[in-house]
Amino acid sequence: MGEITTVGLDLAKRVVSVCGEDASGRVVLRRTLRREAVLAWFVQRPACVVGMEACASAHHRGRLLQAMGHTVHLLPAQYVKPFVIGQKNDANDAAAICAAMGHSGIPRVTVKTIAQQDMQALHRIRSMKMKQRTAIINQTRGLLAEYGIVIAKSPTALRKAIPELLEEADNGLSFDFRPLLDALYDDLRTLE
Repeated sequence: MGEITTVGLDLAKRVVSVCGEDASGRVVLRRTLRREAVLAWFVQRPACVVGMEACASAHHRGRLLQAMGHTVHLLPAQYVKPFVIGQKNDANDAAAICAAMGHSGIPRVTVKTIAQQDMQALHRIRSMKMKQRTAIINQTRGLLAEYGIVIAKSPTALRKAIPELLEEADNGLSFDFRPLLDALYDDLRTLE
């Protein structure tokens, strides 16, 4: 077996398919490892170039491999797909990653630092919370319209109106609906 210079990893939930190539691009290793055994396998290897699709957990795994001295390249999945030969499976995907690594025209995704991951998480969570906030506002306005109460579209107008509606006894809101409206208002304030 020739010395492995390039490794393609196909990350799955429970196992990782490994394809190793020598300096000439010849496949010299194909195997499957349990996820928890991958790092131990790389500890025994001299530094090499490791390619993975840029997917969930790839940045984490990339940071760990870089700390061991390996060079890590993350490839966008859409650029790896054309290199799959035969049926799509984990082993063929790992080989496709190896093959794609040999093409300099394929863009690489930089392995994110922990700080970059934290910032990305912050933006994604904020975006999700904004969607939830909009959904609560729209739902609340729709439910109030069913009681004949129309509130302006602005979040400020709704925030101002709800406490007044809950205080007012003669606005047509039922005894059963008032705690539901109060709960929606609490959810809205929490999200904001």
